Amino acid sequence: MKTILSGDQLAITIKRLSHQILENSVDLSNTCIIGIQPRGIWLSNRIIKEIQLLLPQTKLLYGILDITFYRDDVRKELHVANQTDIPFSIENRKVILVDDVLYTGRTIRAALDALLDFGRPEKVELCVLIDRRFSRQLPIQPDYSGKAIDSIISQRVKVGWQENSGKDEVVLL
Repeated sequence: MKTILSGDQLAITIKRLSHQILENSVDLSNTCIIGIQPRGIWLSNRIIKEIQLLLPQTKLLYGILDITFYRDDVRKELHVANQTDIPFSIENRKVILVDDVLYTGRTIRAALDALLDFGRPEKVELCVLIDRRFSRQLPIQPDYSGKAIDSIISQRVKVGWQENSGKDEVVLL
């Protein structure tokens, strides 16, 4: 097991991602952030909190998206869906999709398919905490990346959050 980001490093990385999003979004009135269920919402919740600290007067649209039935890589087992909560239209909005780890790109492809059920966005950007650079199966790259790592197929990236595992950290198993 190798630590990729400690709790302190994770907090700094989230601050940096939040600042980068703000740098590229001059007007947040037409921007929404959508966390991908289940693990992307931990990161998106933190980014939303950070942006609200930086710009307390700004109302930011925030939703969570379940992609269970849009996946193409698991078909034979019974799926239990997570919650989708997007209480606004994404039609002609800039959407920032948020997930914890970008690996093969299949989760993001499924999220893009699921998003189209809520309208046609003007633009979609991708924000990830960890980018496993050389393992893509689809031509998908992040616009915002906390840390890019090189790993082999047998390794796993585990992201722990205080809220669900009692400790903020990212490790390579």
